[in-house]
Amino acid sequence: MTTATLPAAAPKRTSVPLPRLYLAELRWIFRRPRTLIVLGLLALIPVIVAIALGVGRSTDNGPGNGGDALLTSATANALVLPVAVLIVTLNLLLPLTTAMSAGDAIAGELSHGTLRGWLLAPVSRGRLLTVKALGVATFTLAAVLLMAVVGLLAGLVMNGTGSLFTLSGTTLSFGAALGHIAIAVGWVTLQLWAVGAVALAISACTEHPMLVVVSVLAGTIVSTVLLLLSSVSWLHPFLLPKSWDALVDVLRDPMPSSGLTEGVIRAVCYLVIGLGLAYARITTKDG
Repeated sequence: MTTATLPAAAPKRTSVPLPRLYLAELRWIFRRPRTLIVLGLLALIPVIVAIALGVGRSTDNGPGNGGDALLTSATANALVLPVAVLIVTLNLLLPLTTAMSAGDAIAGELSHGTLRGWLLAPVSRGRLLTVKALGVATFTLAAVLLMAVVGLLAGLVMNGTGSLFTLSGTTLSFGAALGHIAIAVGWVTLQLWAVGAVALAISACTEHPMLVVVSVLAGTIVSTVLLLLSSVSWLHPFLLPKSWDALVDVLRDPMPSSGLTEGVIRAVCYLVIGLGLAYARITTKDG
């Protein structure tokens, strides 16, 4: 009497742990030559500014206006340089690098056909978006932190540790100065996370990473122009760059909180909306 052979049970598909996916995403991001080149160029910006300020110190004809005045004050103030560099680059360069990262995260992998490997891992599309968003967030944090650290070191080399004072004229200890810079880093990173969320939503709708970069570039320029037009003042509260000028408040003592808080609320709204649109798109997209 023979016993019927039962069919072997199909292996159960288990989901890959989120930390493992996150670490794999970080390895993929920070091993790309383009990422390392971008980070290197961003780190050079504070050094170049410090050298330019040091060379032009003897030919300084007095304070300028706006951003020029802020950079001029960095020639004798080690606290100003890292924050001033973040203010200048936040208007265009940092959003573009964030858009580049977000474009590569989804659209770039989709154009190269590597995104299907994530879905075969198996990884749900919601977890895929979470990993991609965390990767973009980590990259932006690393970029901002790198610029701030290099800017602080350049400022200390140029002016020494005794030149840490605010725009209000109060002198800060080294620990207090680090606290002000840390607030600036966190605030700028949150603004870039908002930009990254919108860029991820665009990235989920296309297979062309450059389209994501161009869209963010166009959005940043259009928003900046609209902020200059009083005829559309009703639209200003809805524009993300509306509060970017408030970053200079970090250099004051006591630190005004109204502009910074408004920027945080606006960035969180963009972050939620952007990730929501990206999730809606990536969970309904075929292929």
